[in-house]
Amino acid sequence: MPDSPNPHADQPVYTTGTALEDASAAMILIHGRGATAQSILRLAGDVAPEGVACLAPQAFHRTWYPQSFLAPIEQNEPYLTSALNAVDSLVTAIEDGGIPRTRLVLLGFSQGACLACEYAARHPQRYGGVVGLSGGLIGPEDEPLSYEGNLDRTPVFLGCSDQDPHIPLERMQDTAEVMRDMGANVDKRIYPGMGHTTNDDELRAVRDLLVGLVSEPA
Repeated sequence: MPDSPNPHADQPVYTTGTALEDASAAMILIHGRGATAQSILRLAGDVAPEGVACLAPQAFHRTWYPQSFLAPIEQNEPYLTSALNAVDSLVTAIEDGGIPRTRLVLLGFSQGACLACEYAARHPQRYGGVVGLSGGLIGPEDEPLSYEGNLDRTPVFLGCSDQDPHIPLERMQDTAEVMRDMGANVDKRIYPGMGHTTNDDELRAVRDLLVGLVSEPA
């Protein structure tokens, strides 16, 4: 067990792209297990056009929660709640900086993708976008995924391999269905034999999403 009930509190947040005070849109990038905020922030250089502030929080000991995302929720506490709180604090800071959630994209890879999807599902409203790269909603496979609220046409991009050793294809498909039922506009793409990584098609999709967002009138 961690020494603190909020292990991800006071961890650093790294930034790149346009300064928040000058940006017309923002993106939160959430890293995967064993990775760093700096590593996923490098992805911003491939997808973020001018005008997007990119912010990446760092997980305590490089891990947002200790067990599989398919483990019983209580086995991942207090890490999971702390991780969701870290994302929420960053969303609030971005809103306080003048950028509404309608111009905010939540993006994550692997464990970070699970966290991005879970945060949006638990805090449903219109976002600029949600991007889950090799991830899905959190919870045991033998329990139904149940959320209340409306994502109000939020663009959701979900990309995953059909042979991912960490993400069962069924969970990715269930995530797409749940978010679609919550009112999101879901773009689900399954890549044969890709494994647990990202590809150029996914990066183009994310860039197109962000370019469209910054081109919309504020």
